[in-house]
Amino acid sequence: MYVVCKEHVELAIDMFVDEYEDAPDVVDLKETKFSDWDPPVKCKECEKKAEFLVV
Repeated sequence: MYVVCKEHVELAIDMFVDEYEDAPDVVDLKETKFSDWDPPVKCKECEKKAEFLVV
């Protein structure tokens, strides 16, 4: 699972495919709320605001 900014979505997809050998789902964090989990505020790769969850 990767929480990333828009700039790093492609990198996160590539890392997911390399690790799991399957296509991930990409979730827009602006449109999705989780009842039991608060996603990280910052991108895994940089200091920008996290916008997408790659799972």
